[in-house]
Amino acid sequence: MSNLSYINDNDGAWQTYLAQIDRVAPYLEHLKEYIDTLKRPKRALIVDVPIVMDDGSIRHFEGYRVQHSLSRGPGKGGIRYHPDVDLNEVMALSAWMTIKTAALNLPFGGAKGGIRVDPRSLSLRELERLTRRYTSEISHIIGPQKDIPAPDVGTNPHVMGWIMDTYSSGQGHTVTGVVTGKPVHLGGSLGRIKATGRGVFITGQQVAQKIQLPLKDAKVAVQGFGNVGSEAAYLFVQAQAKIVAIQDHTGTIYNPEGMNVDALKLHLEQHQGVAGFTDAKAISNDEFWTVEMDIFIPAALEGQITAERAQNLTAKLVLEGANGPTYPQADDILTQRGVTVVPDVICNAGGVTVSYFEWVQDMASFFWSEEEINQRLDALMIKAIHDVWQTAEEKVCSLRTAAYILACERILRARKERGIFPG
Repeated sequence: MSNLSYINDNDGAWQTYLAQIDRVAPYLEHLKEYIDTLKRPKRALIVDVPIVMDDGSIRHFEGYRVQHSLSRGPGKGGIRYHPDVDLNEVMALSAWMTIKTAALNLPFGGAKGGIRVDPRSLSLRELERLTRRYTSEISHIIGPQKDIPAPDVGTNPHVMGWIMDTYSSGQGHTVTGVVTGKPVHLGGSLGRIKATGRGVFITGQQVAQKIQLPLKDAKVAVQGFGNVGSEAAYLFVQAQAKIVAIQDHTGTIYNPEGMNVDALKLHLEQHQGVAGFTDAKAISNDEFWTVEMDIFIPAALEGQITAERAQNLTAKLVLEGANGPTYPQADDILTQRGVTVVPDVICNAGGVTVSYFEWVQDMASFFWSEEEINQRLDALMIKAIHDVWQTAEEKVCSLRTAAYILACERILRARKERGIFPG
């Protein structure tokens, strides 16, 4: 348990992460003496972000950038704009990025950033002012060899373009590698927007084969239908599965026969949410957790699968498209019930993997085709999930614990071999 003064025992996301680390400790043998380095962030920055609003008034927003670990390389992690962003959430998300990059064996550490704001309440000009001021406040700790931000909830390639431009202005030359998830014509990578959802599908496909769950006619439920949930859903439909239930910020829809995803895509473009889709019926948000399903994809925010929901969930396979969607107690219940959970640090790592490809392409100023990107992504994701599955069988543990064993061994070995300065 961390003894940092600004952490409260009730801070859910960070406490979930700490519980996950405690569970993996018995497997770490001689590296266990370094485990406290995983229980505290290396650096946490809180910044005031004042901006002039369109009406001439001045508003202040609170921003964060946390670098959890830099032992294996520069920090890597998204920037989130959301009304619920706080330091403990950002710390947890940065820590999960540390685990994720190590589990995929990418040469990065973990970082995360955010601003407590509802981006939908701002005009485009206000959003740009907010982004540029925030970038100026954190610019001394980010950079292509220090810490590389990316999009997350509430941000997008346009926002990444503003960050790149603001940072570059301070350097006196264009620095494309300071962020990933940029527009393609500004040094972004093909395949980046769909990468996380694709990774969810690829890992799900591999594990479904291992647990002998046919994808043909499999019933899939998705929570969150943004880039991640929607792309995963479309790929499962291509594999002849059926999307039977979807929940997003506008409501919950259900069709036990499966939905027409092409019609749903058109509906989303027109209405920005699933509510009102005519090819399904509306059900309550609580009913969503009890519908008949084979595969469940939580692709919204953290802390969604509670103990009660885990007890009622009918899925045989859970694919964590979101970060930290399952509470530790719920994890235990799912394991006891024989539900296979592909953990977030592997399942949704497609985004950071293609971010790594983007960073490499920016460093070399040489860019790959989307086909090459997808081939490289699929190969890395398949290897990672097979390594995790093999570790789980050897250690007789869950896939989550296996992923943490692999990741923590890599992180702590790097920490041990680098030593502690001064000695």
